[in-house]
Amino acid sequence: MSIKMERTSLSCLQTNLLLPEVEDIVKNALQEDIGPGDITTLLAVPPETIASASIITRQDGVVAGLFVVAEVYRQLDAELQITSDTQDGQSVSSGDTLCILHGRAQSILTGERVALNFLQHLSGIATRTSHFVKLIEDSAARIVDTRKTTPGLRSLEKYAVRAGGGFNHRAGLYDAILIKDNHIQACGSLKAAVESVKRYASHVLTVTVECDTLEQVEEAVAAGAHIVLLDNMDFEKMRCAVSIINGRCIVEASGGITEKTVRETALTGVDIISIGALTHSVTSLDLSLEMKLLG
Repeated sequence: MSIKMERTSLSCLQTNLLLPEVEDIVKNALQEDIGPGDITTLLAVPPETIASASIITRQDGVVAGLFVVAEVYRQLDAELQITSDTQDGQSVSSGDTLCILHGRAQSILTGERVALNFLQHLSGIATRTSHFVKLIEDSAARIVDTRKTTPGLRSLEKYAVRAGGGFNHRAGLYDAILIKDNHIQACGSLKAAVESVKRYASHVLTVTVECDTLEQVEEAVAAGAHIVLLDNMDFEKMRCAVSIINGRCIVEASGGITEKTVRETALTGVDIISIGALTHSVTSLDLSLEMKLLG
């Protein structure tokens, strides 16, 4: 597969990202790293030097962010060629080549760190998400992300979750209603909070209520919540909550869920398992760029 450098290249990747948003993220990252110029490369490497470079994984994992690598080098040098037989969402093994760059050595070297930073980070998210998904693959539950993302990178990080086989929670505070304990306290009661949002919100918005107790679960269902979020409940309470709800709304589990607890959580009968650790404490996939001069 050839990753083309044109501005339309994202359309074939089904990212649902806005191209200007990706362009701005990459532009800011390049400005942060390069500033007025890559002084080492400009002084040490002749501008006419041509090279080929391979981005290689040193770990098994799931790839995400190849289109960001293409955008990094498109902004630096639109004549640089990038080819790849790998696609985002694909599982790879240690030693695999993810993509090959061909063009000016100066451009390859200047964009190396920014390109690898994006690809390593997003692939790390996809890899960890894939691991969680596999742990519950025989259940009906879905693994979803949260808003615990790196400021400015939420759209890319949520894309990486999808590449790993997970699903996205709300994009921000604007596209779904989630009533938490502080909202309940501010409104005076759970019932009052639900009634208030339902009175003024569009009919297309879902209403989620975060519940710490089984009493709150019963109250949330009675108030007409579309989703009940079970916050930091143990397995027995989760099973009781699922029984109480009895299919009347979607059941979400959240709060400190790890690889050790996710399967048991899924077996309680919940529909959604939201995990902040997919994005807020992920380990990057170990990648390297290996270059050889061609002339």
